[in-house]
Amino acid sequence: MSATLGLRELVVDFRRRGQLPLRAVDRVSLALTPGRTLALVGESGSGKSTVVRALSGLVRPTSGEILLDGEVVRRLNRLAYRRRVQMVFQDPFASLNPAHDVAHHLRRSLLVHHRAATRGASEEVDELLVSVNLVPAGDFAAKRPHELSGGQRQRVAIARALAPDPDVLLADEPVSMLDVSIRLEILNLLDRLKTDRQLAMLYVTHDLATARHFSEEVVVMYRGEIVERGTSDEVILSPAHPYTQLLAAAAPTGIRGAAGDGSRRRPIPVAHDEAERRQTIVGGGCRFVRRCPYAMDACFERPPELEVSPGHLARCWLHATGGSVVTRRDEDRYG
Repeated sequence: MSATLGLRELVVDFRRRGQLPLRAVDRVSLALTPGRTLALVGESGSGKSTVVRALSGLVRPTSGEILLDGEVVRRLNRLAYRRRVQMVFQDPFASLNPAHDVAHHLRRSLLVHHRAATRGASEEVDELLVSVNLVPAGDFAAKRPHELSGGQRQRVAIARALAPDPDVLLADEPVSMLDVSIRLEILNLLDRLKTDRQLAMLYVTHDLATARHFSEEVVVMYRGEIVERGTSDEVILSPAHPYTQLLAAAAPTGIRGAAGDGSRRRPIPVAHDEAERRQTIVGGGCRFVRRCPYAMDACFERPPELEVSPGHLARCWLHATGGSVVTRRDEDRYG
C-alpha cells in the first residue's frame, strides 16, 4: 500500500561551539501523497536539503514529528521505514562506491531489504536496470561507476532507490550535477516512475521551471521557514510573496507570466550583514524584511499565514489590509 509521508512542525537546530544554535528548519509542515510530486524550492541555505535529510533519517529533528501513514516514525522499525522511504542524492558519483560494479550496488539493496533471494538477485538486478532504461542490462551490471556517464550513474542511483520497492522517493536536486541535455531525460524518468509505481515524491530544486512542470504542488522556503505554498501554476506563474517573485525574476530563463519578463530579470538582494544570515529568532518578524522592496511597518512583527486564494498561502502582509509601506532607505528600521 502506498504511503503518505508528512512533517508536523519540524524544527532542526545545529549546535555551534560558543555560539547560539543555528536554526536550519523552523516549524515546517508538509505532506507527500501517492502519485504526486511536491517541489521544495529556495536558494542555497534555505533549509530545503535539511528537510530531506530529516525525512531520510540522516538528521535528527530537534522537535516536531515525522509521520508515515499517520503514525509517528520514531515508533516504527527503522529498517522498515528506510525500505519504504528512499532517497536519490544530488551527486551520483559520490553516492556510489567506486570499488564495486553496478550489480553489487543493486544486489546489496535487494538483499538487505529481503526483496530477493541470493540466487534470484541477478534477475531482479536486470529488471531494475531495464526500468531505468539501462539496456542491455547485463552490460551495465558489470560496469563500475567511473565507466558510466553522469546520467547513467544517476539512473543507477535511481534503480538502487527503487530496489526496496519504496512508497516514497526523496529527490534532492537529482539533476543539478548533470549536463543540461540529460536533465530532462532524468526528470521524465522520475515522473514516469512516480506515475507507474504511485510513488509519493519530494523534489528539491532551485529551478522554478522544472518545479512547475514536474510537480503538482510547490513549497517555497526562505531561511528555514515556508513563505509560500500552493499549486505549481499558482506559485510559479502568480507568485504572491516578494521572495518568490524575486526568484522568478532572477531565473536564467524567463518564466512566462511570473514576475515580469525574464529578459529583464533582477538579482535577488543579498543579506545586509552576517548577523542577519545567522538570525534564528522565532516569531520575531519577517526574515526577508531587509531584502524586501515592499517592507511595511507590520513586517517587523510576526508575519501572517494568509490565504491569497483557495489553497494558495503566503506569509506576507502585502495581502492584508493596513500597514504603511516603508522604503529600503529607512535607516532607523534597517540600521
